[in-house]
Amino acid sequence: MELKDLTLDEKLTLLTGKDCWHIDGLNGKLPEISMSDGPHGMRTMTKDWQTLPATAFPTLSAVGSTWNEELAREMGELIAEEAIERNVDILLAPGVNIKRTPLCGRNFEYFSEDPCLAGELGKAYIEGVQAKGIGTSLKHFAANNREYDRLYQSSEVDERTLREIYFPAFERALQADPWTVMCSYNLVNGVYASEHKKLLNDILRGQFGFKGLIVSDWEAVVNRAKALKASLDLQMPDNAQSFTVLKEAYARGYITDEEIDASVSRILDLINKTQANKRKRVVTHTKEERHAAAVKIAAEGAVLLKNENGVLPFKSGERVYVGGKYAEQGVLGGGGSSYVTCEYKRKNLSDLIMEENPAVTAEYHQGYFCDEGARHGFYNVRKSIALAEQADKAVVVVGFDEHTDCEGTDRTTLKLSPIAVDFILKIARANPRTVVVVYGGSAVDMSDWIGEVSAVLYVNFNGEGGNEAIAKLLTGSENPSGKLQETFPLCLEDTPTQSERGDGYSDRYFERIFVGYRYYDNEGAEVLFPFGHGLSYSSFEYGNLNVQEKNGQYALSFTVKNTSAVDGKEIWQVYTGAKRSLVERPPRELKAFGKVFLKAGEQKTIAVTLTLRDFAYWSTAIDGWRTENGKYTVSVGGSSRDLPLRKEISICLPQDEQPSQRDQA
Repeated sequence: MELKDLTLDEKLTLLTGKDCWHIDGLNGKLPEISMSDGPHGMRTMTKDWQTLPATAFPTLSAVGSTWNEELAREMGELIAEEAIERNVDILLAPGVNIKRTPLCGRNFEYFSEDPCLAGELGKAYIEGVQAKGIGTSLKHFAANNREYDRLYQSSEVDERTLREIYFPAFERALQADPWTVMCSYNLVNGVYASEHKKLLNDILRGQFGFKGLIVSDWEAVVNRAKALKASLDLQMPDNAQSFTVLKEAYARGYITDEEIDASVSRILDLINKTQANKRKRVVTHTKEERHAAAVKIAAEGAVLLKNENGVLPFKSGERVYVGGKYAEQGVLGGGGSSYVTCEYKRKNLSDLIMEENPAVTAEYHQGYFCDEGARHGFYNVRKSIALAEQADKAVVVVGFDEHTDCEGTDRTTLKLSPIAVDFILKIARANPRTVVVVYGGSAVDMSDWIGEVSAVLYVNFNGEGGNEAIAKLLTGSENPSGKLQETFPLCLEDTPTQSERGDGYSDRYFERIFVGYRYYDNEGAEVLFPFGHGLSYSSFEYGNLNVQEKNGQYALSFTVKNTSAVDGKEIWQVYTGAKRSLVERPPRELKAFGKVFLKAGEQKTIAVTLTLRDFAYWSTAIDGWRTENGKYTVSVGGSSRDLPLRKEISICLPQDEQPSQRDQA
């Protein structure tokens, strides 16, 4: 079907969805294209809005904690296979929005507080999905960083902050050529994202080179004609008023044939791309293989935050008490449009511990219960205390769930419920060798109890295979290798945004570029756990950093050695920072990362190439990226605050490209 074969009315009809999930097929004239949530598994619905079960993979925040592009790609591929089985053409994922505040109720759907990590994992995820002939929708463009009043509140962000923090993840992910990009609900600097010509047409299309279709988030369009002029192609879902609005706008000359044809052409291109890619739609994995992958991702996405005196892993012959209702089945994911139900029958953590190591005896007693994020209480806590006293070690499973971390609403606290904290303390006093397993979609304030326990394992929301993954990690069948994709502050009051959430009119991004670790490092502030932190049963040593410049590129090499007797994976991180600058800049910023497997005693050499962009800031004076002449530090290590390798380099570009300075030496 070509553009010339469509009438004006048919073109205007195509610009809005047929229903909640389909592009209009014009009564059989065109193939109907279907879309579906979501990032963590196929969330398809029946006609009466019941969710059909699917493989419940870990959330994107858990994928973020793997720092593993291969796993992000694999998860995308496996979800695409279920899309093929459900006759879905486009998966409404992934989200690469930045975790600006740990209170954001949708943080579990986002990879990281850092655009480099979020962008690279988003890119890999898109590659995995689209390799199977299923399209993706990169979202939510842009500055959608909290859920509070998202339909009405304007994100007030300066240009430099947008360019350095909130756009780069999209730029990186766009390298994978997603079929669609989804605009966000919120206003950006006073204009709805769906009507923001500078945002959608000038930047996304013009500067970032996106050639595909821009779709609205569901119900994000306020005025269909204004959205069309901004180059938004498809309004979702169906809307009875949109055709009339467009027809009247056309009649008065507000929208033109050229604008209509541009968007309709992109819709036709998407339909043609969908048809052409159907030959790639081959299912090569069984349901059991997808579940095994979900377990693997959950294990790599768990972060061992604390492990005093080698309390983990459990040893043969030990008796372990397991408590807390979340030990029964765990938490599949956060709430809202991405929530996936599953058919897989999940087992109690205590049973799985004994399956992983039959020489360990584990006994479960609930002790502490939680009900839909609202009711918390004890359940015969005396028995739990007695079991903990008699055991060699104790495990308490607590955290947040889909009712506290949920689309459309934000958290109000980083603290666990008082009853959960009380239960942890009771068990820890009964047995100081207590391990706390924590669920959550974002940072958790542990100040009330972390000093009383021996180990903490943060598991994000880890899907249907979560308990299996936790059992493998606790028993040592798997070696922990996840690291934090966001900073864990000591308390909410230490975060740059604190409890601020806007006034319903505007949310001012007063912290500017100082988001996440950039803020804490700039302030010299103490944190509970830094960005990139995560322990292992192995130990690693970094060395031999070398930096060579050639034609504006910087070739780095360094070694990572496993200095322990345990095989393991290490996540290496490369940061850059300007020694001095004419503008305010963070002390360091992540520019490259990777995950390397090392056998006991093994050493490998890592090679990385940085470009001038990796040392640049966005200059509003020239509306572009500027790399200043001067000295910079390249740092390498295992977290944002564990960087044993440092090398100073000098950049000297032609003076004609540099701003003048008085009395410059």
